[in-house]
Amino acid sequence: MHRQSFAKLKNIVSNFNHAKILVIGDLILDEFIWGTVSRISPEAPVPVVWAKSESFMPGGACNVANNIVSLGGKAYLAGTIGDDEHGAILKGEIESKGIDTSAIIMDANRQTTLKTRVVAHHQQVVRIDKETVEPLKEEIILKMAGCIRDLIKDSDAVIIEDYGKGVITPRLLKSVVPLAKRMKKVVAVDPKEEHFSYYRGVSLITPNTQEAQKASGLEIRDESSLFKAGQRILDRIGCGIALVTLGESGMCVFKRGARPKHIQTIAQEVFDVSGAGDTVIAVYTLSLISGADPIQAAHIANCAAGIVVGKVGTATVAPEELIEKIQLEINKFKSKER
Repeated sequence: MHRQSFAKLKNIVSNFNHAKILVIGDLILDEFIWGTVSRISPEAPVPVVWAKSESFMPGGACNVANNIVSLGGKAYLAGTIGDDEHGAILKGEIESKGIDTSAIIMDANRQTTLKTRVVAHHQQVVRIDKETVEPLKEEIILKMAGCIRDLIKDSDAVIIEDYGKGVITPRLLKSVVPLAKRMKKVVAVDPKEEHFSYYRGVSLITPNTQEAQKASGLEIRDESSLFKAGQRILDRIGCGIALVTLGESGMCVFKRGARPKHIQTIAQEVFDVSGAGDTVIAVYTLSLISGADPIQAAHIANCAAGIVVGKVGTATVAPEELIEKIQLEINKFKSKER
């Protein structure tokens, strides 16, 4: 970080407001029930939560799009919602963020994916999931693919956000990835570990440690095994860049023909890691199409991740926050060198 020019990184972040990204993936509604605990239930050894309020946030692929618009970019979102109350709430939340919803398809045969988190005293007590995970029906895929074809032309990059809820299928990707590549668009994937065979030929993939182990067939125990795993992912997926996120150990950038670059984490205090991967792929892709090289993009994404894990819920980052964090981290490295 200390060798990076603050003026250059600031300029990259300033360029985010020219970026247009199409996000394709599983749309999730995050529900938060906020309350307090004062006793244990007499019925079972579990806390009784006195619910005081509830709130909704767009999650999954919606959170990636939300991160893009919060940083000044334009986001188009493609996915499905059910013909139900939660689908209406989710679409309203997405539209309120200024995200384009023209490629969101209503599927009456599916329920809207809902993740309900009960939070008491800043601590998540339980999560309840309601979802349909079967692959999309052919007619829905064709409808969505038609919308996507129109939007790719106006986009600088495509992000595929795979939460394994049935939207990302080989059938859909075969109509999307070759078209995006022909148009010379960056295609980035936040993968589901069971689906690595789907992603061949994309530009960029952002697995976490567990996903990287699955994709490479190697156990990651140290830096040496990490470097072998990253190289194997590049070879197997046929992508140009693999960004492996390592939780408290930061992230590592693998680029074909270059030495791996391990970037240490900068989070000061961790409240909630939910959605951090969404922030990383959004900011990394924004940075790449805004003039950053793969290492600069990783430094910027690392700063963004350090901000969101210090917030509760699926949080986003504002440009001013990100620029301030970049400046702070560069100053820290400079002071260590003195």
